[in-house]
Amino acid sequence: MDKKRKVYAPFSLTSEAGVAQTPVEGYIDVNQAIYPTVQTGVVNENGTWVGVKADDNEFIGFTKHIEVANGGAVLAPVTSEQSYIDMSGFADLFIAIKPSRGGECALEAVMGPDTNRFANLEPVDAAAGLFGSLESRLGDFTLDRLFKDSAQALTADVWNIFIFQERLAGQKMMQFKITNNSGGISTIEFAYMRLV
Repeated sequence: MDKKRKVYAPFSLTSEAGVAQTPVEGYIDVNQAIYPTVQTGVVNENGTWVGVKADDNEFIGFTKHIEVANGGAVLAPVTSEQSYIDMSGFADLFIAIKPSRGGECALEAVMGPDTNRFANLEPVDAAAGLFGSLESRLGDFTLDRLFKDSAQALTADVWNIFIFQERLAGQKMMQFKITNNSGGISTIEFAYMRLV
């Protein structure tokens, strides 16, 4: 939207031209334009384009493991499009699990598959538990498992949804290891959604 207005100037057109006199109340025309902008990212210090992160709008990475034996473990996500979860730039994570048989399962955040690089490193220790320093307690610095739950009760034939706040933030290549401890064969579905 263009708008023309007059504003007071500390100099006049004659003083701008080099004349050594300044009249009282010199006004000049100023064209003022307002343009909308959208911030979609920046070029960082490495010269790489980095887009602005946004929450996933829906659950993604849908994986279905059919007839997992009692005591059997599966990794998720495992699809042709997504074989791991990239939490770069994300803080929180929802995971959803839909078993066909109710009962307990074990959940663990693990390193993603060795078919992918972790930044510039390969191979990685695939399916190994993720460790990190969760907090510093006055000099007590230890590496702890970032997430491992040995017994989580799940309801059959519905999506059981869990949120991880900041604990798994920034993980570049991660999967979830789901162990069926329901007492029988179960089909296990999985999906996830990331939040900034």
